[in-house]
Amino acid sequence: MPEPEGFHFTRRQSIALVILCTVFGAAAQIIIKHGAVQLTSASPLAMLMTPALVGGYSLYGISTVLLVLALRDGELSLLYPIISLTYVWVTLLSFYFFKETVNIYKLAGITVVVLGVSVIGRSDKR
Repeated sequence: MPEPEGFHFTRRQSIALVILCTVFGAAAQIIIKHGAVQLTSASPLAMLMTPALVGGYSLYGISTVLLVLALRDGELSLLYPIISLTYVWVTLLSFYFFKETVNIYKLAGITVVVLGVSVIGRSDKR
């Protein structure tokens, strides 16, 4: 069956989309945390009516769309581990926005994640 007409992403473009996906995902988590602090009730309606939460959900939606686009042409075994970079961004943003502590264990974990993503990226070079 012939390939349908349309735009296809290169390997690098797919990787860039997933990295952008991690940034949107991390921003979504920070905004959701901000919205969660504002909640006066844990009811589903309150969670759907809090603007910060809706903004966070929306960013998650954008992140998901970017992931779908990247996975369409990319390799799941290469792209999916890159999503772990979200943990790095969330830690850094939590430190900046919420003044959360970053200790040696968190730094070690971030280092392991970054090294792991680097190893996976290098091991799949063509």
